[in-house]
Amino acid sequence: MIKYRAGYKYQLVEDYGLFLDKAPEKLIITRFITFETSGFLHIRQDYAWDGPSGPTIDTPDFMRGSLIHDALYQLMRMGYLSSKEWRKFADLLLEQLCIEDGMPKARALYVYTAVRLAGLPSATEPERPILHAPTICT
Repeated sequence: MIKYRAGYKYQLVEDYGLFLDKAPEKLIITRFITFETSGFLHIRQDYAWDGPSGPTIDTPDFMRGSLIHDALYQLMRMGYLSSKEWRKFADLLLEQLCIEDGMPKARALYVYTAVRLAGLPSATEPERPILHAPTICT
């Protein structure tokens, strides 16, 4: 039987990491994400994410921000990070990274406002469900 999760558009071809201005109290290690107490967030090759969400266009100046934002939100959904403590930080970081990568400040503010207004379910809902493909009957 084939099992899969829907909703992903992008997949890392190589590892990516950066130091954040905030760090978890304890080391977090998952299959695809490691978040160190030094603030270093490491996302491993083959990590899949859905890219920019909502009524927007997936542009190069949005990709790094969406990757980091999705990884932090995933850690919140998994219970490693508190959404009350980390969600606003992740949303502000998304805005900052988009600006650093060349997004106009007005669009980055729109992105930030959108995730502040509509992002809470993505930070608190359970992980995406496992789906099953039908098996061939013989």
